[in-house]
Amino acid sequence: MKLTVITPDRLAFEGDVTAVTVPGSAGSFQILKDHAAIVSTLEDGKVIIKNNNIEQVIIINGGVVEVKENNIIILAEGIAEQ
Repeated sequence: MKLTVITPDRLAFEGDVTAVTVPGSAGSFQILKDHAAIVSTLEDGKVIIKNNNIEQVIIINGGVVEVKENNIIILAEGIAEQ
């Protein structure tokens, strides 16, 4: 799967992933390969990016996620500095 995380001022992440967990408005959910197409609003929280055994966390300030044909695009309002 390909993940792209974009904020209004920069590209925060772009690359291949095996799983992504996002802070959905109705609770966190995980996106795996061949996930159904979806568009969802996101709350402030952690985006957990997994690529095999490597895990990376990006803390976003709300946004929207779109999943379609193993392409995941997160449009984040902002990213908290860690």
